[in-house]
Amino acid sequence: MKDISHKTEFCVVGGGLAGMCAAIAAARHGVKTVLMHDRPVLGGNASSEIRMWVCGAQGPNRRETGIIEEIQLENNYRNPLSNFSIWDSILYEKVRFEPNITLFLNCSCNDIEMDGDRIRAVRGWQLTTETRYRVEAPLFADCSGDSILAPLSGAEYRIGREARQEFGEDIAPPEADSKTMGMSCEINVREYDSPQEFIPPSWAYSYPTDDDLPNREHDIRANHFWWVELGGENDSIHDTEKIRDELLKTIFGIWDHVKNHGDHGADNLVLEWVGFLPGKRESRRYIGDYIMTQNDVSAEGRFEDIVAYGGWPMDDHHPAGLKHPGDPTVFHPAPSPYGIPYRCLYSKNIENLLFAGRNISVTHAAMSSTRVMATCATVGQAAGTAAAIAVKHSLSPRGVYKRKTEELKQTLMDDDCWLPWNTRDIPALSKTTRICSSDGDPELLRNGVDRPVDDSSNSITFPVGGWAGYEFGKPEKLREVRLVFDSDLNRAIRTKRDPNVISDTDPAAVTVKEMKCYFPLDQEKLNVPKCMVKSFGIEITDEDGNRQTIFRETNNYQRLVRVPVDVTASKIRVVVEETWGAETAGIFAFDVQ
Repeated sequence: MKDISHKTEFCVVGGGLAGMCAAIAAARHGVKTVLMHDRPVLGGNASSEIRMWVCGAQGPNRRETGIIEEIQLENNYRNPLSNFSIWDSILYEKVRFEPNITLFLNCSCNDIEMDGDRIRAVRGWQLTTETRYRVEAPLFADCSGDSILAPLSGAEYRIGREARQEFGEDIAPPEADSKTMGMSCEINVREYDSPQEFIPPSWAYSYPTDDDLPNREHDIRANHFWWVELGGENDSIHDTEKIRDELLKTIFGIWDHVKNHGDHGADNLVLEWVGFLPGKRESRRYIGDYIMTQNDVSAEGRFEDIVAYGGWPMDDHHPAGLKHPGDPTVFHPAPSPYGIPYRCLYSKNIENLLFAGRNISVTHAAMSSTRVMATCATVGQAAGTAAAIAVKHSLSPRGVYKRKTEELKQTLMDDDCWLPWNTRDIPALSKTTRICSSDGDPELLRNGVDRPVDDSSNSITFPVGGWAGYEFGKPEKLREVRLVFDSDLNRAIRTKRDPNVISDTDPAAVTVKEMKCYFPLDQEKLNVPKCMVKSFGIEITDEDGNRQTIFRETNNYQRLVRVPVDVTASKIRVVVEETWGAETAGIFAFDVQ
């Protein structure tokens, strides 16, 4: 056995999308960070072990940006066939090769050291190396989903559903209880060009007729059987292994039904993969300085400390899951977007504890919307950015709220995290300098809104060869160019039998699911959005009046691009040279400083 100790500035427990984005955000702002994750792969419910779709806010131009968009664009570029091993590798590299992050995989946090109301250190057991790790830090973030640091530290938390009258939530039950949404084992199916047999295991349950599965759509082209859900009436943490066993009996039995009982158009389909690790929807939720409710969601969450947004309906699954004969979930309406406040991201009673993911400080009703992974990812980026500001100014998480809320919001927007009803500050040099362009209104490139919002495009559409530039009037020392390109926030993959479309009324029908559950013979490939700028150049006019190209990128596929420069120039411009297939490309922002 080994015992190894680390001292760092920020420790994140849990490597799902929320924990990943928290760690990456903090590290990119210069904070030495440890990420401790109990699985061999990153991504949590999105990983190859569970394979849940990354869902988020609904509606035109509501797709989440920031680190989660960077990850998904990387996947579109490198993983056209939606291979989960490649997806895992992309998640891995985003963390493992990020300077300032130390990554411990297969390491389960199981102990803690306290100093009054502060966490001094956490301890984890790494199964693969038989090593005990101790990580000491001034700041911690629990992104573990099940909130393992809550019972260990004494942090206040809730589990289950609030009574209707506690917060005046009309979708809550009349009486409080400990019931949660259940968990699911997902499946992947592949089509072949000839009939394929399926022999169920002897221990699988039997569903001879469609009447045995009331209100459950079981065309694999439409869904990955997310409704095969159990455990909401059990203990959603301590009964997980028992629930998993029931889920496996159920999912193999349902596939037997699809293949061998009735005509479901599945003759040529093969069950390619079954998840043996259940995807969990709900367990412990921390209590922060504010508890967000159904009513906050419905009122659009226009908080002064907004640091993220949601937009998925309040998708409240019945705790009985498959044992409930009625509809498996109710999609209660929610505005898109609605704001999520920073005060929901740090502990009420543990001074140095942040959290992000499905465990933030919300009621069960609000959590039924905030729990989806793209929302969790943006919340994670907010928590990690808050940690960086806390380290920079020697503040607690609550101190960031009291003294540095505006800095937190501006940092997030500068990192391409859109915050509804807020405007990004423009660098002084860009704000005061004459701007011009070959096309459109150049002022849109510095209006502080980096995506379409309602009827405002907030961008210029450039043909190949189009340009925008600043004329300083005198030589200026430049150190960075910041660009935000159009990545088509409405992009989707839709074919005549697309598994990504369920129905026109289901929110999942308009959710982009870039990782698949169904692989047909004529599978549509992922690709870089055609409107994305592929090649561009940055040109300057130097002190002597000579024009020169100081930077050229020929294979860009990212939305947010920062180009470090070290030049003195009287003029600078960006020139669009090539797209990924479209005749024009959009640019939302062009900053120089």
